[in-house]
Amino acid sequence: MRIALTGEALIDFTASEAGTLAFLGHEGGSPLNTAVACARLGQPTGFLTQLSTDLFGERLMGFLQRNGVDTSFILRSNAPSTLAFVERTPQTNRYAFYTRGSADATWAPEPLPQLPADCRFLHFGSISLLQDPAATRIAELVAANAGHRVIVFDPNVRPSLIPDMAAYRTSVTGWFGMADLVKLSDEDAALLAPGQPVDALAAECVTITARVTVVDTIGAGDTFTAGLSVSLLAHGVEHPAQLGELGDEAWTEVLRFAATAAALNCTREGADPPTLQAVHNALAEADNGAASRS
Repeated sequence: MRIALTGEALIDFTASEAGTLAFLGHEGGSPLNTAVACARLGQPTGFLTQLSTDLFGERLMGFLQRNGVDTSFILRSNAPSTLAFVERTPQTNRYAFYTRGSADATWAPEPLPQLPADCRFLHFGSISLLQDPAATRIAELVAANAGHRVIVFDPNVRPSLIPDMAAYRTSVTGWFGMADLVKLSDEDAALLAPGQPVDALAAECVTITARVTVVDTIGAGDTFTAGLSVSLLAHGVEHPAQLGELGDEAWTEVLRFAATAAALNCTREGADPPTLQAVHNALAEADNGAASRS
């Protein structure tokens, strides 16, 4: 296992047509999407969570296993699975979550899992940090591994689940402090630092885009986060200190890889990350196109 992720795994029910109550279910949850993306991009990946023994939990376990994700750290519970309902709008996606008392929200391993020595990245974040006992145990797991592995934090802010945004912003400051890499969307930045430019949360922001026909944006950010870790490993980054040793050219390559992976995800319905070969093909095609125009 080279990359480990912890957090929620749920079923996303997406509206088949705006304004209707016809929904189609997909395996989802930001950490699960990222785990699947890391595995498809060729890195041995493990997932730490608790899944229900209900019919949704069985689907989630099978989905992870079919995608090559190591499920040996996953606990099982008879608590229900987390469910999310998504309505697409022209501006963004609207979510309704059903999480209270769910299997992943009640994840409380005792003792804390010990990650294998070859695991170099640990991802955390999203709605798994909004409910105890899972939130506390995830923070303890991250703290135990900070400094030893590259810690990646994706807040994936969902305001409909946050009753006290001011208190949440205070908590986020602590989570930022444990992380070596933080991935923010523009919506995350607006909620965490309202009325301030993105550089209020980041000293520097580099954005590289890829031109594709967008079918769906669900899972794009998760795939981008996966692409960062996979490409950083390919560039020899296995310890937090090595992040600061990467030059501008290497960072450009890392970000371009991540952005291309995310763009390819957007060409398909739902969270459907690409394979490593698909990303390499897209990068080669873009390079050939640039060369022919020069």
